[in-house]
Amino acid sequence: MSTISESRIHPQKFALWLGIASIVMLFAAFTSAYIVRSHASDWIRFNIPAIFWVNTAIILVSSGTMHLAYYNFKKYEYQRYKIFVALTLLLGAAFTVGQYNGWLKLASIGMFLDGNPAGSFIYVISFIHLLHILGGWTVLLIMFIKSFFKPFNPNNILSVQLISIYWHFVDVLWIYLMLFFTIKLT
Repeated sequence: MSTISESRIHPQKFALWLGIASIVMLFAAFTSAYIVRSHASDWIRFNIPAIFWVNTAIILVSSGTMHLAYYNFKKYEYQRYKIFVALTLLLGAAFTVGQYNGWLKLASIGMFLDGNPAGSFIYVISFIHLLHILGGWTVLLIMFIKSFFKPFNPNNILSVQLISIYWHFVDVLWIYLMLFFTIKLT
């Protein structure tokens, strides 16, 4: 029989889930506003640039490398853990560069932040998502740097689990956004 303390969620995990819930509400508000605004006469439909789909592939792969980092940490394979965290960091950086290139591509087809409302929403929503990616990326970077200066400590599993949950969340969020944009833009 489990004790009461074993059945409770860890406070940091609870805080993470509360944060995720608030992020979900933020993006639900953005996509709801997008739907309402899309019925205006000045709304111009366009195809989302392909670079955003490349970014989707990049973030999917980064979710896989993050999973492998967590898996290797649990198996006490600290060197492999560091390799997969490094790969996740590189893929996060590639996603960031890809987002910037996506915004350049939007501008090249005449979609500017202060122009067509459809384009403006893409800029704002993808930028806010990127800020969430960069937040997770920063935590990953700190964990990665610490892994070179501190000995392996299996008690740090909660930290690795939390960033893994968060990283998978921003991945799923981006997939939702891409599907939403694809359906609503075309």
